Amino acid sequence: MITSLQNPHIKLARQLLSDRKAREESKSLVVEGVRLAEEAILNGWQPQFALWSAQLNERGKKVLQQITRLQIPVEEIPPVLMSKISDTETPQGLMLVLTQKEQTLTEKPNFLLALDGVRDPGNLGSILRTASAFGSQGVILLPGSADPFSSKVLRAAMGAHFRLPALNMTVEEFNLLCKEKAVPALKIYLADMDSAQPCWSMDLRQPLALVIGGEAAGASAQLYAIADGKVLIPMPAGSESLNAAVAASILLYEIMRQRQS
Repeated sequence: MITSLQNPHIKLARQLLSDRKAREESKSLVVEGVRLAEEAILNGWQPQFALWSAQLNERGKKVLQQITRLQIPVEEIPPVLMSKISDTETPQGLMLVLTQKEQTLTEKPNFLLALDGVRDPGNLGSILRTASAFGSQGVILLPGSADPFSSKVLRAAMGAHFRLPALNMTVEEFNLLCKEKAVPALKIYLADMDSAQPCWSMDLRQPLALVIGGEAAGASAQLYAIADGKVLIPMPAGSESLNAAVAASILLYEIMRQRQS
């Protein structure tokens, strides 16, 4: 049993939980809890090692058995130590350090979501979860967006990371993907309160990339310059703007609805 905060596995887990640069440079991340561990293993994400403590339930112990069969190191730690290193108020008793799986888009995408400066981790996680549910084939994270592998984003996304590619790109790379690499090319539609075209009156069945701007400043001028069109969520006059997660959910649902009708 590991009992020291100075143990190399404990030190690595703590660093990955708190340091975005460490996650990016090592291509590693930490997931906590039974549900996320199940999703990661089910979708082929490779654990480096697992930490568990006595509060782990029977469902979690079955996950540990799967990991053991993969010949991955499994270490028990005291509940008090799990609480010290965990990023959750009530740890479930299971923590995995994973190697980030290479993220790739399908060869012929026709429905992508791009996020420009979505900094709130809860919003980003909720958007990833919704994008996965409503059929997006990938999420493009443009500059200024939160780290998709932070613990808050992982919890809010509820495992969407392990089913849905999420790639960091510059605006230039995103434009090149949509206009030249994708076959057929993708129309870039920008969510905008000043648009004259309500979402339900636009043809959202064609190949497209939907852009959602950040909570404070909205989308950048670069995105407006390359957009093929703007899309509006109609609301009564005087209404406050929606936050990024709610706006994304409404528009993603409308795209799915049109494509299924």
